[in-house]
Amino acid sequence: MPQIFKIGSYVVYFWANECDPLEPIHVHVNKGTPSANATKIWITKSGKCLLCNNNSNIPTKSLRDIMDILESRSQDIINKWFSFFGKISYYC
Repeated sequence: MPQIFKIGSYVVYFWANECDPLEPIHVHVNKGTPSANATKIWITKSGKCLLCNNNSNIPTKSLRDIMDILESRSQDIINKWFSFFGKISYYC
């Protein structure tokens, strides 16, 4: 799992195998180490975040803070996604 960065004790990462066809751009967030039950957040064309699920049960305030950071770093995430997967599409 390519780790993008950490936010406190939370790891932000991509799954290396994101299906075929490739899913729209998103990140997984989990406390500690990557997990199959991680929170999934879509990155939109405008650089905003859209919560897909909160499977790792991140507390509401922490999740809001994480999403604010993801939005402020969305261009970095988009660039890393394209560098890793070689193509990009958006959920919305």
